[in-house]
Amino acid sequence: MLRLSAPPWLRDLAGAWIFYSVLPAWPAPAPRFERIARFAPWIGVVLGAMQGLLWWALEGRVPLVAQVALVLALGLWLSGGLHMDGVMDSADGLAAGDRCLEAMADSRVGASGVQALVLVLLLRAGALAMLGPAAPMALVWAAVGGRVAPLPAMAWFPYLRPGGSAAFHRAHGAGLAAELRPALLLLPPLLLLPWPGLTTWPVPVGALALLPALLVPLVLGRRLGGHSGDSYGACVEWSESLGLLLIAAVLTAWAG
Repeated sequence: MLRLSAPPWLRDLAGAWIFYSVLPAWPAPAPRFERIARFAPWIGVVLGAMQGLLWWALEGRVPLVAQVALVLALGLWLSGGLHMDGVMDSADGLAAGDRCLEAMADSRVGASGVQALVLVLLLRAGALAMLGPAAPMALVWAAVGGRVAPLPAMAWFPYLRPGGSAAFHRAHGAGLAAELRPALLLLPPLLLLPWPGLTTWPVPVGALALLPALLVPLVLGRRLGGHSGDSYGACVEWSESLGLLLIAAVLTAWAG
């Protein structure tokens, strides 16, 4: 009996599920990790939707501050804190000047890293407090945009640590256009989804979350002179937070 093997893209998707979340691994196919970054936005849909469902379940049942805190806590848990570590290490590296790579490799967190962590969480908390019923869809869009951000970082800038643990992303990349294809497939269904509390349908405002996904890796890459695994993670978290805030600001201005 012939046994069909899974296509490489499906194995990469299974690998992305394991790498980018703490959710239980699939029973099949066997994961592959060579080109998982292209499927990170797909994982973002799942993680953002789970946060959105929690927001919806808590809305009107707990105080807003508790609702925001619990949704943020769920997001951190679902990702295993993978990218937030990069936020802190990248901030410490930027503050260290010529000792940038040394500071980023240090397992200890400095004052700049703590400040960056607080800023990211405050930006996200403020955005959620502004969004209200629109938060679930905004969370999905922001999670997707944040996970698009490492793709241009990998394509546009050299990797700062030859042989580093995240070097495989760039080594196996097939170019930005090819790596973006899975993310582009998400856009049509996302654009057709209705936003609770808004009368206009469909609402393209979620695509605003993609702007930081292009700008953050560009700015950070120029500041560092390239990217590493830490800065890839920083791109995810800063892009997700700024995307969420941008959506909240536009919807607030729209409602006003």
